[in-house]
Amino acid sequence: MLGRIVRLAIVGWIASMIAATIAALSVKRSLTPTTDESADEIVAGAIFGPLAFHSTSRQFRGGQLECWYGGGMLDLRDAELAPEGATLKVRTVFGGGQILVPPTWNVVTHVRGMGGIQDVRPAQGHKATDPELVIEGLVIAGGFVVTSQPMEDEASWREGMAGQKQIGGSTAIDATEPSLAVESDSTADPGTTTELTPAT
Repeated sequence: MLGRIVRLAIVGWIASMIAATIAALSVKRSLTPTTDESADEIVAGAIFGPLAFHSTSRQFRGGQLECWYGGGMLDLRDAELAPEGATLKVRTVFGGGQILVPPTWNVVTHVRGMGGIQDVRPAQGHKATDPELVIEGLVIAGGFVVTSQPMEDEASWREGMAGQKQIGGSTAIDATEPSLAVESDSTADPGTTTELTPAT
């Protein structure tokens, strides 16, 4: 009897994984991510790939965040909340990451599912009239942390993000950014230094 229950549980888990993968692919095809950092409402996603979006909005009103089998950073530290506040709707399945906000922002979370969102910033007093960033939605087998400092090296993250553009759940190299090409010489002395020159 116990063996049958275990087998049914395994079959059910595999079926749920297949269903979630199919759903993630469907979401990825229909998602059109925001590329304008100054946009007041955004659509960001990490579906089978990384998340790296930086907002500079002067009237941030929220938007949509999808993380399916992927995650990363949503950086709102250079954004300003709209006077009426903002609502960020999240949907996460086997994914998550960091939501970076200014230390003074009032963040309220309302999520359901087998996951969660944790605000690790020091507690601050807020007036009832202060604008709020409301984070709501569904989190399954994953989650987000709300913080004002990234939990990984920020310099390397920004360096990588500078030459990349997010496309759907993947990341593409921006061909407009200058790159460096290495001219290699197989006969060169291993002790010599190869000069990096701009690619043409």
